Amino acid sequence: MQNALIINAHHPYPFSEGKLNAELVKRIEKNLSAKGFEIEHTATSEDYDIEKELEKHRWADLIIIQAPLNWFSVPWLMKKYMDDVYTAGLDGTVCNTDGRVSEKPKENYGTGGTLNGRKYMLSMTFNAPEEVFDNPSEYLMQGKSVEDLMLHMHVNYRFLAMEALPTFVCYDVMKNPTIEEDFVRLEAHLDHHIPANK
Repeated sequence: MQNALIINAHHPYPFSEGKLNAELVKRIEKNLSAKGFEIEHTATSEDYDIEKELEKHRWADLIIIQAPLNWFSVPWLMKKYMDDVYTAGLDGTVCNTDGRVSEKPKENYGTGGTLNGRKYMLSMTFNAPEEVFDNPSEYLMQGKSVEDLMLHMHVNYRFLAMEALPTFVCYDVMKNPTIEEDFVRLEAHLDHHIPANK
């Protein structure tokens, strides 16, 4: 049996209660449970114990971060969670500082991660339409991809020595939602990238 930690990183706002992100968490849990995963949860909007969160990271084979895109990043509560938990884990729990040694201070920056063999996946809800990405004629992203936009998150988890699975996105969720189609795509994405336990 493999273990999965699902982090709900939604930040409540008056215009966004978090119902979609909560439903996506439920569907991810159902999919993974059916594949034989044992599941743990964390919600960054609730109180958490830093040592327990570090234990969950050492326990998990897979971490899924479910989050809305807020100002082109994860919500600040997720960033606070990362600051709290991963900084506390610099003692080797999630990484041995930045991986460098004093004899060679300019080499191997970022190679100190200790979560080798573990995978993570970002599952995001965007107000932006899909057509904004990978399109050089679009003003904002100038041809950049979703993975380009989320590079800072990928670098954070690579710093912990984790391996990325492709990001899943529900696009245009406020102005032109296609939620039922998104749920179907989510199932297909999970089934394609996360096989059942043997």
